[in-house]
Amino acid sequence: MTEVLVLNFTYEALNITNFQRAVKLIFSGKAEVVHGQERMVHSPTIEMRMPSIIRMLYYIRRPMQKVALTKKNILLRDDYTCQYCGTRGERMMTVDHVIPRCRGGPSTWENLVCACMYCNNRKNNRMPEHANMSLKRKPKQPKYIPWIQIKRNTFPGEWHKFLFLYNVSIEERIES
Repeated sequence: MTEVLVLNFTYEALNITNFQRAVKLIFSGKAEVVHGQERMVHSPTIEMRMPSIIRMLYYIRRPMQKVALTKKNILLRDDYTCQYCGTRGERMMTVDHVIPRCRGGPSTWENLVCACMYCNNRKNNRMPEHANMSLKRKPKQPKYIPWIQIKRNTFPGEWHKFLFLYNVSIEERIES
């Protein structure tokens, strides 16, 4: 299934949809093709290039969204880097409560960090200072940006000029 980038009337990235939904929006007069792929789509009555980017023909107002608190998003926020020792890797990373749950630590953006298995086991159910460990960076809730929803570094090249606004580092996402 082919993914299609959907832009708002103002050329801001709205979301990613599948090819079938994009074609329905085009034929219902709600969207236009901004960029098409080389592949062609054939039907008995029409022939067109497969869309890669479409733009809505009217402005869609959306409330400011928040990033969902999930393990995957915690790991993305911390760039799969242990916040205690600095080790980087996607396979052996876990999520750690800075203030352990057994001591009343909540499951919030400010209390969850990415940790390698070794550091998570070493810290156990203790506070970081009791385990002689310190955080590399204070955890914060990231701002919502569509970049997190797009699989990292896997978007087609033609999408880049519409997503450049969101091409910021992990530190910039958190600082903002």
